Amino acid sequence: MNVRTLSPLDRLLIGLERALETVAGHPEAARPTPAAGVEEAEMDEAERRHAAGLMRINHTGEVCAQALYDGQAALARTDANREHLLHAAAEETDHLAWCADRLKELDSRPSLLNPLWYAGSYAIGALAALAGDPVSLGFVVETERQVEAHLQEHLETLPPQDQRSRAVLSQMQEDEVRHADNAKARGGIDLPFPIPGLMHLSSMVMKKVAYRI
Repeated sequence: MNVRTLSPLDRLLIGLERALETVAGHPEAARPTPAAGVEEAEMDEAERRHAAGLMRINHTGEVCAQALYDGQAALARTDANREHLLHAAAEETDHLAWCADRLKELDSRPSLLNPLWYAGSYAIGALAALAGDPVSLGFVVETERQVEAHLQEHLETLPPQDQRSRAVLSQMQEDEVRHADNAKARGGIDLPFPIPGLMHLSSMVMKKVAYRI
């Protein structure tokens, strides 16, 4: 049986479809939500609003993750690394769906700026890929390490009784650690100064804005 090789145009169209699904669609998780079976807790308005703000940040982070992986996969130098990036992106789709579901449960919504976050993150991912697979994989390592840290911060600042959000974030954190370890094992390099600091700064801006908008 002949297997068709995707052309650059094919990949572009697939990428556009993925972008629309990420920012305007309803991605479905391949795995059940970690919050399944966890009872909803009573929260006052301030606690619910805070939990929703944190989950909106994490939803936006997953939009960015999809875009980063898509941008990197589009320009990956080898098929093996492209498949690795797309596999990781599939797990990030689970995170995106879980966060979207949790936002609905909290009577809230995703960030209104998600199309902007996606476009910027896709461009960054493509630039990382142009620098070569070791740099691109190193970018994955640094990104996931920073995400792991901010998830820990959110786990510590969630309303104590919000165990449904906590279950989701805990599984996400576990997955991000594995993604970083896998990218490092595949040859990801330590990114030079000042890239990690700039990544952290951009992440802080995103978190401040996405918490409210």
